[in-house]
Amino acid sequence: MRIFVTGASGWIGSAVVPELIDAGHQVVGLARSDASAAALTAAGAEVVRGTVDDLGVLRDAAAASDGVIHLAFKHDIAFSGDFQGAAEADRRAVDTFGDALAGTDRPFVLASGVLGLAPGRVATERDMPTIDGSPLSTRSATAQAMLALASRGVRSSVVRLSPTCHGEGDQGFMATLVAIARAKGVSGYIGDGANRWPAVHRLDAARLFRLAVEEAPAGSVLHGVADEGVAIRDIAEVIGRHLDVPVTSVAPEAAADHFAWLGALLGLDAPTSNTLTRELLDWEQTHPGLLEDLDKGHYFQVPATTA
Repeated sequence: MRIFVTGASGWIGSAVVPELIDAGHQVVGLARSDASAAALTAAGAEVVRGTVDDLGVLRDAAAASDGVIHLAFKHDIAFSGDFQGAAEADRRAVDTFGDALAGTDRPFVLASGVLGLAPGRVATERDMPTIDGSPLSTRSATAQAMLALASRGVRSSVVRLSPTCHGEGDQGFMATLVAIARAKGVSGYIGDGANRWPAVHRLDAARLFRLAVEEAPAGSVLHGVADEGVAIRDIAEVIGRHLDVPVTSVAPEAAADHFAWLGALLGLDAPTSNTLTRELLDWEQTHPGLLEDLDKGHYFQVPATTA
């Protein structure tokens, strides 16, 4: 298939592109910079220049493809105070793709997330988020609109990713926790640290996106989850051991001061099942789990500096 991928040079996209190419697909990647274009070309993909705001570019690229994988999200503005703006841009892109693919029965796969889906219990693929008008629920509403495209002749599916998609080169939540522990001199967790985060290796996630675009039935919800729930205290203990710093509880009221922006998320308890995903697509974890990956040591390497 000829597959158009947004976010193709990002953390997940840069694993999805070779996964697709190795399986025999032709990949067309959206690139907003010269560096992204060069990376995609080097990976063997065709390049379309533009951003998720260029709706005409998205429409034409989708219409010329056999399927779409939408990974891009405006994280730069989302994490600098305008999550609502990022979510609204995402909705416009999804609506544009939906209109371009309507009536074709072509696959359209969207990346979403699992955090906040079913606090305090194990979430499944059957759980749907509450739409309450908050910025976070705006993105959830987009995922639900995506699933509704099945009624318009689109083979739509949503891959809800773990908050931690780990692997060598990760600059996300785990790298942030390591940096905070190094700066503070302690490896912290909130309260008793028993709350759980799901996790998946980025290469396992990439294979799930390939299987989704190849096989997922219309209206499918899939969970990009390998570890159902890793206790935050266990993560802190691995970090503390590698950095040789104490492992310490942080009071909930002090979380924002200690963990900065991550404090609002780190205390969430979000165990998540992947049972239905594995049954539907015969997808299994083949790469290390989160704690094993942390223990490999690559999260603790300090980049070399030049004089």
